[in-house]
Amino acid sequence: MGGSFDMFVIGGGVAGMAAAEAAAAAGLRVALAEANMFGGLVLNVNHLSPGPAGMPASGSDLSAEMMMRLSDLGVELLFEPVSALRPGADGRVELDTASGPRRARHAVLASGARNRRLGVPGEETFAHRGLSYCADCDGPLFRGKPVMVVGGGDSALQEALVLADFCPVVHLVHRGTAFTARPDLVAAVAAAPAIRVRFGAEVAALGGDDVLTTVRLRENGAEVAEPCAGVFPFVGLVPNADLLPAAALDDAGAVAVDAQMETRIPGVLAVGAVRAGYGGMLTDALADGRAAAARVVARCAG
Repeated sequence: MGGSFDMFVIGGGVAGMAAAEAAAAAGLRVALAEANMFGGLVLNVNHLSPGPAGMPASGSDLSAEMMMRLSDLGVELLFEPVSALRPGADGRVELDTASGPRRARHAVLASGARNRRLGVPGEETFAHRGLSYCADCDGPLFRGKPVMVVGGGDSALQEALVLADFCPVVHLVHRGTAFTARPDLVAAVAAAPAIRVRFGAEVAALGGDDVLTTVRLRENGAEVAEPCAGVFPFVGLVPNADLLPAAALDDAGAVAVDAQMETRIPGVLAVGAVRAGYGGMLTDALADGRAAAARVVARCAG
C-alpha cells in the first residue's frame, strides 16, 4: 500500500495547514491533500478582519505564506481529493486518494464547509450569472448596480460593506429582527449610506433572462420584487463531512470531537469548520490545527 505517514491531513484550509505545519515542525512525517485551492474559503477575503497577529492580512497572501512554510518543512503536498477514509486492521488509518492508497498513524479531517444554499427557484439558473459568494472577487462586476446580501452574521455584514464601495444600493436582507454579527460590523453597516437593512425578509425567488435582474422577497407578510443585479448569500455553512459515517457526526451534520480534537473514529481527528463547536475565526482555525498536531505528536511519542 502507498506512502505511510505519521499524520495525513485532508484539506488545505487554514486549520489543515496549521495542523500540518505544527506536526512537521515537531519532526513528524506529514502529508496534506487538497483537491481544490490551498487556503479554502479564506482565499475569498482580500482583507482579513481581524487578521492573525504577525501574519499577512490578505487571505491569498496568508495562504501562500503558510503553503511555503509547509514546503520548507518537507510536508508532502498532494493536489488531489481523498475519496475514502477508514480504520485499518493494524490500527493505522487507510485513505484512498486519486493517486493511490495511503496509510497514516493518524488522519486529520480539515475539509471545511461549503456555503449553505438558499433553496429557492432560480438559484441554479443564475449561478455565476448574478449569484456570487465573494464580494472581494466579484464586487467590481456590479459597479453602479443594485445588489443584495442575504444573512445577518459577520460574513454577510462584511460582504455588504465591501459591496457598498461599488454599488449605489446594497440591500442587506435578514429574516430575523437583529443581526448576530460583531458590534463593530453592525455599527459600520449602520453608518454606510448605500446599505439598506431589511429585517423580517427572506428571498423567495431569483428572476431574469440571461442574467439576474430581479429578486422576489417575502417581507413582513408581503411579497415584493426588487431590481437586483447580484445576490450574495451568507446564510450559514454546511460541514464537508462526507468522508465519515453518520455515527461520527452530531445532529447538525458536523463532526463530533472531544477537547483534543479526536473524533469517534480511532486515529481520526477533526479541525476547523467541519467540526462541531468551531468558533469561526481565523484564530480558532489556527488553534484547532495546532491542538490536533499536539495530540498527534504526543501519541506518536508515546
